[in-house]
Amino acid sequence: ELNELVPTNVRKPYDIRVVLEKVLDQGEFFELKPDWARNMVIGLGRLDGHPVGLVANQPYHLGGAIDIDAADKEARMIRFCDAFNIPLIFFVDTPAFLPGVNQEHGGIIRHGAKVLYAISESTVPKITVFVRKGYGGGAPAMCTEPMGSDLVLAWPSAELGLMGAEGAVNIIYGKKIESSPNPEETRQRLVAEYMESFGKYPYHAAAVGWVEEIIEPKDTRRVLIKGLELYRNKQEDRPWKKHGNIPL
Repeated sequence: ELNELVPTNVRKPYDIRVVLEKVLDQGEFFELKPDWARNMVIGLGRLDGHPVGLVANQPYHLGGAIDIDAADKEARMIRFCDAFNIPLIFFVDTPAFLPGVNQEHGGIIRHGAKVLYAISESTVPKITVFVRKGYGGGAPAMCTEPMGSDLVLAWPSAELGLMGAEGAVNIIYGKKIESSPNPEETRQRLVAEYMESFGKYPYHAAAVGWVEEIIEPKDTRRVLIKGLELYRNKQEDRPWKKHGNIPL
């Protein structure tokens, strides 16, 4: 069922909680704070009997974009799991942080920094699954390899990069498109060319090392269990200090 669950059209929403239930033991997902910042889903479950913490974008709300409340919700979940030595699994489908004057005035950069701090400070096993969109600053906020992910996986439907193919083409070839006799036809041709090169998701991302393995959705549970077995006794030696200084 996972192979058919996620629409390839990035504009079509789906419920990420169904994906989590299909992956976890006996389909049981204990969601935390379900009515607050609904564009971010957090909770607990088990894989092969072992507890795990789940952090996932919810495309049904704000398209899965990360706003101020979602950032706080995610950061607290990460720190909670790290405090009790619970491995973290991230399911990524986000167009990046939510833009807008209200978000900027509210301090989205400061709140987003909490997420990056929480991820980089945590020492528990961390596995990331790119389900669909992973654009811009939203990708590191959902734990990429440079942020400390131990295993980065992608479904064939995943798209990684600064933005989607259409957005990239509109910026890179904007003048060329406007000056052409048939702008829409030219834009579609350039999008198709882009999708066969840098925009060939997720294969270009795997070729440059952003993703360690592209897996079939139906294999997600098996690969996650294997990954958790590999990193169950993970240890990270950090320089001693009283504590870090989280952005507040």
